[in-house]
Amino acid sequence: MEFNPEVKQKIQLALALAIAVAAIRTGYVLYERHASNRKETQTQAQAAPPLNPDYYVTPKKLHPYDLKSARELTEQPVWVKEGYRYLYYPYSRATKRTDFEHDAGMLLPIQRLQIKDVVTDTAPNSDGQKQVMALFEQDGKTYAFQIGLIKDGDSKIYSDEMLFVEDPHELYKHWPQDVWSSVEKHEVKPGMNELQADFAIGVGRPERQDDPAWKTVHYPNGGKPVTITYHEGKATEIKADNAS
Repeated sequence: MEFNPEVKQKIQLALALAIAVAAIRTGYVLYERHASNRKETQTQAQAAPPLNPDYYVTPKKLHPYDLKSARELTEQPVWVKEGYRYLYYPYSRATKRTDFEHDAGMLLPIQRLQIKDVVTDTAPNSDGQKQVMALFEQDGKTYAFQIGLIKDGDSKIYSDEMLFVEDPHELYKHWPQDVWSSVEKHEVKPGMNELQADFAIGVGRPERQDDPAWKTVHYPNGGKPVTITYHEGKATEIKADNAS
């Protein structure tokens, strides 16, 4: 069938109009989808809490693997990571022996130490093991605490888990000054997070909890026990725990 020029023109115009309408509709649908996705992304971004800058702190590690490499601890000050967890003992320079029978106390939270030497010693009932001991001085006396073991020629040095070899004040310099002031006074105040509380009063023992938003931790705190309740990672209740 052959159309006359006028009919052809009308058909062409109708097809062009239909194509234009379809293109406009497609463009509108795509725009709506883009706008919806953008709005959803913005909503998610607004809903997401800011990332904790503590997560980006990566303390330097020495990775000691034997007695010689462990002596790198003497080359800079160190700071105790977990206070009220590690015992230290009197050490005799004359006899080169540690008095394992009488501990002198526990290392304090974020206690700054200058390690003078790293030596081996043998504790009672050590079953063939040698203790790797870090020596430091305090009040004119020498003390030692254990940082590893040697047995059958194999060494296990765990000082990286015990000590910072960089100043925590620099590692966590994003903390407000009032937080650091509380840490240095070995005090905890509402709003501090769990790491800050650990720095202030040492390692704690958490309770089992069903709700991850809440956490209760009991701290021995060097004989002055404290219980702290955290909500969403922040201390909300701090009280003396005379029952601990």
